[in-house]
Amino acid sequence: MRPRCARWSARSSATSAPPADPPADPSVAALRRVVADLAASTHAIGELMLEVAPAYLSDTKAADVLALLCEQIGEPLEHGLAARRYAMSGDRRALHGTVL
Repeated sequence: MRPRCARWSARSSATSAPPADPPADPSVAALRRVVADLAASTHAIGELMLEVAPAYLSDTKAADVLALLCEQIGEPLEHGLAARRYAMSGDRRALHGTVL
């Protein structure tokens, strides 16, 4: 005779309760707002960069065009190129290591 298998249940057992939500920390919420504001302003700068160096240009050719603009606005060229990539993709990972 085969041993019977335990029945599957959609209910969670008493020993595996879902993790509680972390408490709302005002300082974490404030930091998230700062990061969101920084990302929004960087996106606007990236759109400006795209007007000067359209998306069809490679980063190398865009750097030649954007070097003077970045110098005039006091932004490092790497930040300008990262902002341009962020405006093209909408992916915040484009800002990693430069702006964010």
